[in-house]
Amino acid sequence: MAYDRDFGEWVREHLAALGPLEIKRMFGGAGVYHHGLIFALLDDGVVWLKVDESNRPALEAAGSRPFTFPGKDGVMMTLGYWSLPETAVDDPDEAIDWARGAIEVALRKAAAKKPRKPKT
Repeated sequence: MAYDRDFGEWVREHLAALGPLEIKRMFGGAGVYHHGLIFALLDDGVVWLKVDESNRPALEAAGSRPFTFPGKDGVMMTLGYWSLPETAVDDPDEAIDWARGAIEVALRKAAAKKPRKPKT
C-alpha cells in the first residue's frame, strides 16, 4: 500500500459534503474515518470503499474491482473493500452517494460486533 498526502487532501475535498473526515496512515496506505468508523482505504491513488452484500453488487455493476493483495504464500487475498467507480472520480455527488453506502456498511458491522469484556 502507498499513501500520498496530496491524494488524501483531494479525497477530503471530493467528499467534503460528508463533513469532517479523519485520514490515518496505516500499512503504507491510509484509512478514512467518518465519526470514528473506517469506511474507506486509500492506496496508490485509489479510494477503496467498505462493502458487504448490500453494496457489492452495485459497485461490481459500476465497474469497480475488489481490493486484493498477495499473501505470504503467494495466494491473492481480498479485503471487504472495492474501488470507487471511475465515474465517481470526476463527480463528487456520485462519490458521496457511494461513500454513504460504505458508511452504512461500517455502521452495520460496528453494531454487529460483540462488546469487549472489560479488563480486570
